[in-house]
Amino acid sequence: MQGRKRQGVVIAWLLAAAFLLLGPLPAAARGPAVDGFIAVQSLPREARATYELILSGGPFPYAKDGITFGNYENMLPRQRRGYYHEYTVRTPGARNRGARRIVCGGMPGDWARNRPAECYYSDDHYRTFRQIR
Repeated sequence: MQGRKRQGVVIAWLLAAAFLLLGPLPAAARGPAVDGFIAVQSLPREARATYELILSGGPFPYAKDGITFGNYENMLPRQRRGYYHEYTVRTPGARNRGARRIVCGGMPGDWARNRPAECYYSDDHYRTFRQIR
């Protein structure tokens, strides 16, 4: 029994050392980083406007709106390539596109007839997401 206990202590020390040397697991190893939900009414005014444009099929003010969101870090649930598309949420005072985005899943060609299957809001350039409800 003493050997098993010592073996457990050694494994715990090795894991702690690996964490200290290598840092935390990458997002892909942790899984999706969807941090709960956000009601449409709770979105900032600019995000609500972008969401309405998405539901109506545009037109969109930014050239990159509607491009494929790769989800390379696996921050959102895994889907086939091309499933997710990103849209810029205007940031007052920003000289560029800013950090706020809405990412929706589904096929954009079908969105004029149907709602996207799912949409997520990020106010920190994809570090965290909240699913729009």
